[in-house]
Formats: sequence, C-alpha cells, structure tokens
Amino acid sequence: MGTSVPALAQAAASAPLAASDVAAAPLDASGVSAQQTGFDARQKVLDRRSAENNYRYGVAQHDCYSAFFVNHCLGKARDQMRVVQSDIRREQLALDDEQRAVHAQQRDQQAALQRAQDEANAPQRAANEAASSKAFEDKQRQHALDQAQRQAEAPQRAANEQAYQDKQRQHALAQAQREGEQPQRAANQAAYDQKQSNFQKQLDQARAQGAQQAQEREQKAERFQQKQEDAAKHKADVEARQKQAAEKAQQKQQQDEQQQQQLKQQQQQQQQDQ
Repeated sequence: MGTSVPALAQAAASAPLAASDVAAAPLDASGVSAQQTGFDARQKVLDRRSAENNYRYGVAQHDCYSAFFVNHCLGKARDQMRVVQSDIRREQLALDDEQRAVHAQQRDQQAALQRAQDEANAPQRAANEAASSKAFEDKQRQHALDQAQRQAEAPQRAANEQAYQDKQRQHALAQAQREGEQPQRAANQAAYDQKQSNFQKQLDQARAQGAQQAQEREQKAERFQQKQEDAAKHKADVEARQKQAAEKAQQKQQQDEQQQQQLKQQQQQQQQDQ
C-alpha cells in the first residue's frame, strides 16, 4: 500500500537546519522569520504523515477482517503503523529540539541587544543627570541672588515711596503758600528747599547703605560657596587618605602572611634537615 505523501517532500521536511541558519534567517513582510516558516511547514508535513499513517492503519484493520488469517494480518498492519509512527516521532523530537534551540538563541540575542542598548544609553543618562544637577544648583544660586537683590532694593523702594508722598504733600503746601502772602511763600519755599536737601541726603545715604548691604550679601554668598567647595575638597582628601591607608594595611597584611609562610617553610626545612 503506497503513501500519498511525495518522497521528496518528506525528505525536505525531515532535513534538520543549523542554529546559525536560524540566526541569519530573514523576516518576511509579517515579521515572521523564514526559519519559523520552515518549522511550521515541517510540522504540517509531520501532522499530515501522522494522520495518513493512522488512516492507512484503519484501512488495513478493515481489510484484515476479510483475510483468512485475521490476527496475523492485524499484527502486521500494527507493526507497519508503529514503524512509521516511530519514524515520525523521531523527526518530531528533532524538530522540537531545533525549535527550542532557535528560541533560546533568539532570547540570547534579544538580551544581548538590550544590554548593548542600555550600555549605549548609559553615558547619555549620566550626562542628563549631571545637567539636571547643574541646572538645579544654578537655579538655587540665581534664586539667592534675586532674593539678595530684592532685599538690597527694598530701602530704595521705601525711599522712593516716601519721596513721592513728601512731594505730594509739598506740592499741596506750596499751592497753599502761593495763595498767601509773598514773604510767607518765600519762607515756605526756603523751608521746602531745605527739606528737599535733607531728603536728598537721606536718599543718598539710603542708596549707599543699600549698595553696601548688597555687597556684603554677595560677599557672604561667595564665602559660603567657598566653604562648600573647601568641604567637598576636604571630604575627597579624607576619602583618598582612607583608601591609601586601607591599601597599605592590605599590603602589610599580605607581607606579614608571606613572612609567616616563609618562616613556616624554614621551620619545616629545619625539621627535615634534623
């Protein structure tokens, strides 16, 4: 009884493929590798061969009941079915092993690609973190400078407001004085000039004081920044000294162990010589 599956198709389906061929297998338009397509095709052939084997066995069983030696015929048909079934099973196991190897290699390649991507992105992440840290420090310093500037300008703003109020009052007073007698207006004008002179002196003093306070705040900020830098440098020096001390201690320990080992070897040599 002949098989309906062509021998050439069976040979192509049972031929194993190397794992390197799997790694190099291109992807089709749907993203499925040619190797996986080959696996699917081989699986379909095995499934079809298994179904055909079962069908032939069923037909043989049916035909055996018309034969003279029924049991002998059934046994022979069963043996033929099992031979084909064993061959299919062997090819199925080989196909399963190949697919597992391919999937394992694909997972390893994907993991390697991910590691390479992480390593490639590491410098950019470090640069971004450094830039963020620097931007935050710059923002903090700018905030301190802005606050110091506002505090330095506070006396000036107060002086300007006071000057405006004084000017308004003086304007009203001058208007009233102009409505009075001329001598009184002259006296009032003199008093106004004197007050303006005094106010100008006070304003100049306030400006000078504000500028001095702003300079002092800037100097304090610079001293604070210098202290921060000195503290960081001191910390780095301490850590470096600690590291050197640890290395020296380790070297001394190794030297002591070597000396003890040499002493032990000398004692053993002396005992052997005795």
